[in-house]
Amino acid sequence: MPRGKIHKNVNRSDTAMKNKKIKALSLLSGGLDSLLAVKVLQEQGIEVDGISFVSPFFGADKAEKGARELDIKLIVKDITDEHLKMVKAPPHGYGRYMNPCIDCHAMMVRMAGEIMRSEGFDVVATGEVLGERPMSQNLASLNIVERDAGMKGYLLRPLSAKLLEPTIPELDGRIDRTMLLAIEGRSRKPQFELAKKYEIKSFEQPAGGCRLTDPEFSKRLEDLFKFNPNANGEDVELLKLGRHFRLPTGAKVIVGRDEKDNMEIEKRRKNLCLIRPKTDPGPSCLLIGSHDEKDLDSAIEICAAFSDLREEGIIIEIVHDSKQSTKQVKQVSRQNFEKLRI
Repeated sequence: MPRGKIHKNVNRSDTAMKNKKIKALSLLSGGLDSLLAVKVLQEQGIEVDGISFVSPFFGADKAEKGARELDIKLIVKDITDEHLKMVKAPPHGYGRYMNPCIDCHAMMVRMAGEIMRSEGFDVVATGEVLGERPMSQNLASLNIVERDAGMKGYLLRPLSAKLLEPTIPELDGRIDRTMLLAIEGRSRKPQFELAKKYEIKSFEQPAGGCRLTDPEFSKRLEDLFKFNPNANGEDVELLKLGRHFRLPTGAKVIVGRDEKDNMEIEKRRKNLCLIRPKTDPGPSCLLIGSHDEKDLDSAIEICAAFSDLREEGIIIEIVHDSKQSTKQVKQVSRQNFEKLRI
């Protein structure tokens, strides 16, 4: 079958009209593919609820917007602990950056499958398209996800279903296979045509939803796991803030970029060493990890280097535990610390 084409249905049956009580739980990202998967199922009378997962690497905002566009119920599940554990050591490895897409998809499908069984859904659906992403959506990868999730026969990809093995609800007639699609390849033209058909006007772009695909964030995450194998969700949240510098001893300095960063750093400074200019405009900074006086001096110098005021002496305030102190330092060039930057 040619790539990038929608293969039209023939001999449309009345099965859909006989199975209005069929319920599907569909993974919803807010991207166009996930919205279309829902629409394709709804077209044959299947009741569809969405499910979205939350971790430090992605949220449910786009999925919530997509659910409003579709006017469907959305289940939001926080998977921070289990997802972070998997990201540290994914069985199938990483993609181009720190993105373990195959293992991530399998985890989400498995969790959706647990909800499917406990809450009376008949099938789990996704918006995956065969061949759209060469590494994570080729036939072998799709089969691995189904196998590892323990969802053999109950994982439906409506947009490419005719190119894949039929699910059990298709085989027993609860879902009309003739009304499913056979899209494959990287072209987005078929999806845009379907968006017009279904009058979907608002959807998210396919890239940018997961921080694990971001090269800068991935470098920070790799560095975090190297120096702190037991890193938790709060540690990961800090990776989203400011500029990061790794000192020779292993301690780390985070430097706020703007007022928003500074406010977040101030909120997250519990049990950490907070460093900031006492009177001059400048960044709020955190010194993280075991450190000595030399590390503290380096962190103070880094904080002063990113202060907005260019003067001979800058007074820096240090707050750690319940103790406060100040130190006046001479401002040096930011370039002095560039080699430490993550």
